[in-house]
Amino acid sequence: MDTSSTPDSPEAMLALLERSVLTSGFSTMLGARPLRCWQGECELLIDLKPELTQHHGFAHGAVVGAAADNACAWAAASVAGDVVTASYTLHLVAPAKGERLRAKGLVLKSGRRQLTVRADVFAETGNEARLVATALAAVARVER
Repeated sequence: MDTSSTPDSPEAMLALLERSVLTSGFSTMLGARPLRCWQGECELLIDLKPELTQHHGFAHGAVVGAAADNACAWAAASVAGDVVTASYTLHLVAPAKGERLRAKGLVLKSGRRQLTVRADVFAETGNEARLVATALAAVARVER
């Protein structure tokens, strides 16, 4: 996300993310939709279209990883401005079968150059949600 400073309201942050998705071919292809993002927390949805699934009908692991990565990066951006993911570890804990994925990111520590962020990814059908993955990420501030 290309911003040198953090927006000053939850609405401004959400608008920035929505614009960012439109300029990111991959996020646009996924259909990632930010729901909220403010003060180190982020929540997003990805509808599970058939082209995002693997041969068993579960969300492809790369899609689950992208959901976790976006939730971590966007949560970090809400406190640090322009960031990029430096690394993340993804633990797939259950098959991601459902109508959509919901990813929730949370900044655990914000350092001078790097933030440590956690994300949980849930597969949802109707009102039922099942934890399918958890991730821990190192997100780097972009130096200008």
